Amino acid sequence: MPDAFYHNWFKVAAEEARHFSLLSARLAEFGHQYGDFPAHDGLWEMAERTLGLDASPPIRRGLAQAGDHASAAILDVIIHDEIGHVLIGNHWFRHLCSESGADPHTTYVQLAEQYHAPKLRGPFNFEARRDAGFDEAELRAFAGVDDIGSIQTAPISQ
Repeated sequence: MPDAFYHNWFKVAAEEARHFSLLSARLAEFGHQYGDFPAHDGLWEMAERTLGLDASPPIRRGLAQAGDHASAAILDVIIHDEIGHVLIGNHWFRHLCSESGADPHTTYVQLAEQYHAPKLRGPFNFEARRDAGFDEAELRAFAGVDDIGSIQTAPISQ
């Protein structure tokens, strides 16, 4: 793989570490630290139902509506970076498909079936997914429709 591949993934790792630091510092402002609270299935159920690009905006809106604008601002940073992370993944997936002469759409479906990936369920944040490099055919496949023009998109922030 070219050097840019490694550079991109080191950038993702550094940003993920920054996300943890932001969240850890926010917990500290409340007198807590990572691990203080028991884990529960709610977040995992949401993650199974959607992905970060889709799940983060509603969480962000809930925090803002509850008056926790500092935490909402942290999620703004995370959402922005996550779009970049998915864009990097899409770039390198397409790069490898191109090198091997494989169609990325067909390859995705084959890999999802081979590895028993769960079927993605909405609501989908089509705006963020477009920004992350998904094309219209992929968005239609996610939504299970022929035309996504009439589907409501979830805004990144409000």
